[in-house]
Parts: sequence; structure tokens; C-alpha cells
Amino acid sequence: MKDIHCPDTDALFAAMLTLKNEDECYKFFKDVCTPKELEAMSQRFLVARQLDEGRNYNDVSEDTGASSATICRVSKCLHNGDGYRIALDRLKKAGESK
Repeated sequence: MKDIHCPDTDALFAAMLTLKNEDECYKFFKDVCTPKELEAMSQRFLVARQLDEGRNYNDVSEDTGASSATICRVSKCLHNGDGYRIALDRLKKAGESK
């Protein structure tokens, strides 16, 4: 996979980290992403959440409409990467503290 580390990506992430709430995120991502791109990212995160809950590939595919290739890629990232895990664990922790 191509290395995404570069000054332009750093600037994008720095801008994202300044967003303070969901409304600001909606406004920013509406400007930065096409509706299709945002839909694809949302779908991949939903796949990650469902896989993390222990759901099987077939159920996830039926529920999300994601292809088997997308589900497989998300599964690999979920188990071999850190990004989904960090976000999912923090969401769980935030839910427990409410």
C-alpha cells in the first residue's frame, strides 16, 4: 500500500483534529468528500463495527451491502491495523461512561 504520510495529509489530519462536534464534522466532510466517498467510508466503519461484534461475513454483507472484498479488507485492517481498533475501543469506552 502506498505510504500516505506526507505534508498534505498531515495538514488534512490537523484540520480534522480542530473539529469540535458532529455538526462541524458534517460540514467539513460534506466539503471534502463526495457523497459516494462519505458513504463508502461510513459503510466500511459499519462493517468494522459489525465484525467487532462477532458477526459473520454473510450477515455483514446482507446488512451493509458491502462486497466480500470490502469486508475482507476491513477485517484484515481490524485485526492487523490500529485505526479501527482505536476508534472502536474509544467509542465503547465513551458509551460505558454515559
